[in-house]
Amino acid sequence: MDAQPYAPQSPHFYAQLGEVITHSGHAHFADHLLHLVNRWMPIQWVDLSQWAFDELPERVLDITRLGSAGHPQARPPRLPSAKDHPLVRAMLDMQDPLLIQLNPRINNLHQCHLVSRHGNQRWVISLFRPYTEHGFSLTQLSFLKCLSDTLLPLLEHHAQLLRQAPRKTDHALPEQSQLQQAFYRRLSLENISLSAREQEVCLGLLTGSTVPQLAEKLSVKNSTIETYLKRAGAKLGMSGRHGLAKWMIGAGESGYGKR
Repeated sequence: MDAQPYAPQSPHFYAQLGEVITHSGHAHFADHLLHLVNRWMPIQWVDLSQWAFDELPERVLDITRLGSAGHPQARPPRLPSAKDHPLVRAMLDMQDPLLIQLNPRINNLHQCHLVSRHGNQRWVISLFRPYTEHGFSLTQLSFLKCLSDTLLPLLEHHAQLLRQAPRKTDHALPEQSQLQQAFYRRLSLENISLSAREQEVCLGLLTGSTVPQLAEKLSVKNSTIETYLKRAGAKLGMSGRHGLAKWMIGAGESGYGKR
């Protein structure tokens, strides 16, 4: 597991992330998110939720379930009420995004929670594994902290799409076509124009292709692919494959991840 914090450099990671992005707002979003994380560390259950707080008095107004997936044996029991949830105090006092690991004795599950905040809203990704397995190592926690910069804005985007009318054509399209549509929507939203080759390189990297694979496909040198990516990055305000993935979900200064 020592190499896991570097997993975002893997083409396989970006191929799986592309699937998560294209399923934003869909019923199987949680399944794809679980598959993404579980590819790099063992996770048996994921819960996704949005919490609304009343700061004065300090209380939970509402909890919206945004999806769940995993093995039933690792499914956490429902607590009798929101005020009894061990996350409440930490979420009330938070300002910056948090990674919270709770004592497994609470419900006999190892659990780690990624939390972001905007105003009185909290978005929570809760990851679980059975108590009979090893707890989260420092390496795994570091990996999750790094991954939270991408996954938490993506969860907010998912919640936003769930509130909107369903997109009629997305379920009928293959994965790559869905990603292409999401990519073009982001370009339109930001009013950015990329050349055909810049678009092809960006989409190729988002779907897990490597630089050498794209160079062979387009019959150019590796350095030419890097140049296309740099040109696209200058227009998008990002750099590198990881920056491209974060731009896709609006984790920068504008887009879905901000209010």
